[in-house]
Amino acid sequence: MNIQSNTGIDALPLDEKAFVSHLDDLRERRDEFRDQRYISQDVIETWQAFGLYRSFVPRQLGGNGMQAADFLRYIERISEADGSAGWVASFGFASKYLSSLPSETLNKVYSESPDLVFAGAIYPPQPAEKVEGGVKVTGRWKFGSGCMGASLIGVGISVKGGEYGGLPMMAVMPTEQVTIEQTWDTIGMTATGSHDLVVKDQFVPDEFLCVRGAAPSIEDTGYLYPSLAMAAQVLAVTGSGVARAAIDHVLSVAHSSKSITGAPSFGDRQNVQIHLGECEAKLESARAWFYDRTRVAWECVDAGEELSRELNMQLRLSASHLARTGADVTRTCFEMTGTMGIFNAHPLSRFLTDSMVTAQHAFLAEGTFMNAGKVMVGHDQMPGYDA
Repeated sequence: MNIQSNTGIDALPLDEKAFVSHLDDLRERRDEFRDQRYISQDVIETWQAFGLYRSFVPRQLGGNGMQAADFLRYIERISEADGSAGWVASFGFASKYLSSLPSETLNKVYSESPDLVFAGAIYPPQPAEKVEGGVKVTGRWKFGSGCMGASLIGVGISVKGGEYGGLPMMAVMPTEQVTIEQTWDTIGMTATGSHDLVVKDQFVPDEFLCVRGAAPSIEDTGYLYPSLAMAAQVLAVTGSGVARAAIDHVLSVAHSSKSITGAPSFGDRQNVQIHLGECEAKLESARAWFYDRTRVAWECVDAGEELSRELNMQLRLSASHLARTGADVTRTCFEMTGTMGIFNAHPLSRFLTDSMVTAQHAFLAEGTFMNAGKVMVGHDQMPGYDA
């Protein structure tokens, strides 16, 4: 049983047979990714070949015009196979962060290929020295997810006198100008390679400076769709993909797993049957609202309309709700299987910690519910919430 994998796939442009084979490969290589703490380069290249990294690149620059919901479903399915892989693949959307670069710069960036891999870390923004023609950048940034496979990296900076309405400024440079210190050591999403990025006295020209969330220099639906909403959405579906994997695992052992105490198999226990029904209902309900709001927002942007404050809030809220629901469902699956999941080698232990890490992300954590409530009662939300 795999309800998610039967949802909306016919509308997706990627070859289904090749994609399913790739998912099987990811499942077989989970331990490899975990042990090295990043996703292997050949996997990144496979995603490039699939076109995931050109999904939000404008068509005039070689992009494929993939709709947001289709991209999110791909990430969700990758996350079923491996949560860390889904997390890293989700940054195929990150080219949106470059959208406020000058159009001439974007043409230069994508002149060789639209499949360029971009990664970055914004916080904390580091002071940059303004020099003739650009800035000189020095600093350290944490949480550089996917940096091991990137050829272009952005880091958050602040320039004296610069005001951007609460949005962070970013300096973009080739990976060769950045030192990656492999510091990532976590209980979940272990293979995302979210290492520290270190830059020392590197010059970045003005044309490679941009403000994340600012108006794009090229009008394209993918660029105009709200960046921070999408940043939250791509991570939320990693949690729902992991939750689906957890449900599917319980189903796969429902009638084959015997208790050492002689109790009935899982599938014959009433509490397991009840919890499975509840988990399915919770996950699919959260997904339905999430994808409905995504569809409505995309259609709105594609029609040249500005997203209302309420619709943007619903994008953010449905993403946070999906991440929290995914964590709740995965925890329930872990609990209903008793001591089985406590071993590190068991899939449920990895599903549990991956889902927890997803729900802890700043774009999805409790503060996002507070901002949604502020919008609902007519108060001002935190800067950048609707960027």
